[in-house]
Parts: sequence; structure tokens; C-alpha cells
Amino acid sequence: MKINYIDTFTSLTSLVIIPVFETEDEIQFQDFKVASKLFSGKKDTHYITETTLGYLLFLGLGKTPDYKTIKTAFRRISAKQSSHFDQEATLVFPKNFENESIEAAISGLIIGTYKLGHYKKDNTTHPLTQDKFTVHIMCEDNCQEWVENGFKIANAQLETFNLVDLPPNNITPEHLSKWAIETGKKYGFSVEVFGREKSKVIGLHSFLAVGQGSNREPQFIIMDYHPNDSKKHIGLVGKGITFDTGGLNIKVAGMVHMKCDMAGGAAVLGAMQLIADLKLPYRVTAIVPACENSVDAKSFLPSDVIQSYSGSSIEIIDTDAEGRLTLADGLSYLIKNYNPETVIDIATLTGSSLATFGYECGALFTNNESLSQNLQNAGNEIGELLWQLPLWDAYKPDIESEIADVKNYSGKPVAGAISAAKFLEYFTNNHSSWAHLDIAGVSFIDDEFAKTKHASAYGVHLITKFIQNQ
Repeated sequence: MKINYIDTFTSLTSLVIIPVFETEDEIQFQDFKVASKLFSGKKDTHYITETTLGYLLFLGLGKTPDYKTIKTAFRRISAKQSSHFDQEATLVFPKNFENESIEAAISGLIIGTYKLGHYKKDNTTHPLTQDKFTVHIMCEDNCQEWVENGFKIANAQLETFNLVDLPPNNITPEHLSKWAIETGKKYGFSVEVFGREKSKVIGLHSFLAVGQGSNREPQFIIMDYHPNDSKKHIGLVGKGITFDTGGLNIKVAGMVHMKCDMAGGAAVLGAMQLIADLKLPYRVTAIVPACENSVDAKSFLPSDVIQSYSGSSIEIIDTDAEGRLTLADGLSYLIKNYNPETVIDIATLTGSSLATFGYECGALFTNNESLSQNLQNAGNEIGELLWQLPLWDAYKPDIESEIADVKNYSGKPVAGAISAAKFLEYFTNNHSSWAHLDIAGVSFIDDEFAKTKHASAYGVHLITKFIQNQ
């Protein structure tokens, strides 16, 4: 796709997209007017008509649209009105359109090109993805930086869509490590990967226990983006279980969706691409412990006691509480070897968080109130919402074990997300600025853009926005 910036409108293309705010007055573009009784710019509406200026598509945003509303509106037009995109299109942003709104619009327009039909014989590409397609952009002030940012956000989220939506026989731990290496070379961050043997030598016992029932090689992926004169050092850890059967505590429902159990890891991978692409002046070290939790004679057992990188022993109560075991080694390794000033882990960790919040927001756990507020503010800015749950010591007995230092599951039907967070907290070495994001309900969703559950890329922009706001 080519971008062409214009100062004044001329009838360059057959399709002209004009975002408008809701009003009781008639809507006018050039000499063309639309009576408010026909179209007033209400949220989730659009009006298209053929004129001498071409096809005019007025896109209703409501009275005071937020970032997510604008992004979704443009995604909807791109996804559901693709037949109107030929070889060129013009976007006309009104005078009162803020820079962040332009970023949201461009980002939505691009991710609207995404389709789930990766393996269909007749899987056609969206016109916007073709090199010859030209988008003319008209805005009041210089908006090039915000347009470019919108593209970069969308590209990172599209990559994350692919990682989560493609099947587990394609998206293996090795695929994730190769993706990280290739992306690091392209965007400018270093990558180191530990396979099974190296992980044994290093002592990543908890991580290896989860993957020991699979023939697929586990991959402990370490990425480091280190610009000159970086202002702060942020650490990220993402759960990378490329498929989760539950292990010997095999899942009795919903296993078909367990290709998404690496969505936290995918969010970290996508965020690393975006952070490096935006050239943010912060050092970011990220770890994705990637493996497959399978059922086999070699699988770890309920009641096993395993070791961890931290040196603490873990009693296995439930092999389906496996993500926290890989994150435990990821957190311990990151903090011991890199000691970042702030640490954030992100994972599709518990059904409990889904039961609490549904599909509306992620669960946030931290004892650092400033970190909590900054993460929530970043989420509010872009529509990736978080809500804080407690980490009180009253829940600490839920992870106490009589035979080992700690156990991986409380065994109780209540407070599952909290006890999982308490387990992770145990492996942070009392880090003063650590947060855990449980995104089980928001990473793999049902919405208007597909007939089946699919990736949302939740976390990619949230993490990046949080770092930008430092």
C-alpha cells in the first residue's frame, strides 16, 4: 500500500471516507449535504452515496468517541465494505480530529484487512494489502507521524493475530523462536533461545517439567531491545503454551480453543516488534517460555515434586495449572539475570479471571499502586481495559505445601485467579514493581469480525502504551 498526503481535496478516487461526529445539523462535505434525518453521525452507523465527487462514505463516530470506538469503526468499514476499495481511496480527517484519533483510524483500517481463512483455496487478499493500492490522506496539520504509528500498531497486531489463530501444528515452540529471531533481525533487538538441553544445564526445571510430555522441543526465548541512552529498563514475561491439553489432568471441555494458550506470549512478541518499530527510548527485556503441555508416558504427574530455577521446590496438584510453572522460571530468570526496574507478566492463566470479568477486561495484580494506575491509564487510553484484584496475604495459605516449598494449585473452587497470582508473586523475589495480567477472557474472543473465536491481540498495544507513557 502507498500513502499520499494531500492538502486540499480533489476527486482523486472513487471512494472517499469522511469520519463525522454526531450532530443534529446537516452534514456537509464540499457542496454535498446530508440531512440529519437521513444520517446524523451516530456511533456504529455509516452512510454511502454516489456523487460527482465519487462514492462518499460518511462514517458515524458518535458525539465523543474514544480510541477503541474510532478504531472499530474503521476496522468495520475495511472488513465489511471491502468491495468499495478498488485501487485508491481518500481519507478526509476533519479539523477537530485529534492525532490519537488519526492513529486509531489508520490502525483500524489496516487490521480490518485480516481474515481467518488462512488455509482456504479461495482465500483472497484485501485490496488494501496490495502494493499498488494508494491511500490519499487529507488532514489539517502534519499527521504523518500518527499515520505511521497507526500502521506500526496494526502490523504488530496482525502478526499477533496470526500467531494465535494459526493451528498448533504450525505455531509450535520452534516456530515462535524462529519468529522472534527473524523479527529481531528486522526490527533491531537481540534474541537468545535455550532448547531442552541448555535449559537443563541452566536449571529451568519447572519450565521443562511442563514440556516433558511433548515431542516438540521447548524453547525458552529471551529478547532484548537495548537502545542507546535508554531511560528505563522494563521486563516482560509471556506465557507461551502453544497447546494445552491439561496434561494428565486432561481438560474435559474447550480443548479445541487451547491453541490460544500462548496468547500472552504472542502479546509479548508483538509488543517487542512494536516497541522496536517505534524506536522507544527504553530498554525492554522479554522472555517467552514456549512449550506444549501434552499427554504422554513422560508427562509430569499430579503429586510430583519438581524443582525450579529459583531453587524452590513445587508440589504439583494439577498439571492443568501449567502456565504458572513456566512463568515462574521466566520471572526468576529475568529478575536474577537482568533485574529490570519494572516487571510485567501476561498470560491466559485462569478461567477464574474469565468468570470474574467475562470478556470485558483483563485482571490486574500488583502491590505497587503507581504501577497499577499507570497500567490502567494506558489501557483506558486505547480501550484495553484492566481492573485490579487483591494480592492480600490472606490468600497465601492457598499455595502452601506440606511436602514442598509451594504448590501450584489451591484445589479450591474459589479465588483461582488470585491464588495463581500469589504463586507467581512467590517467584518475583519481592520485586517492588511487578504486575501480573491475566488475560484469559480478552485474548481469544467472539465478535463481529469472524464467525468463530479468534485472536484480539490484547496486550500488544497496552504494553507499548504503558512504556510510551513512562
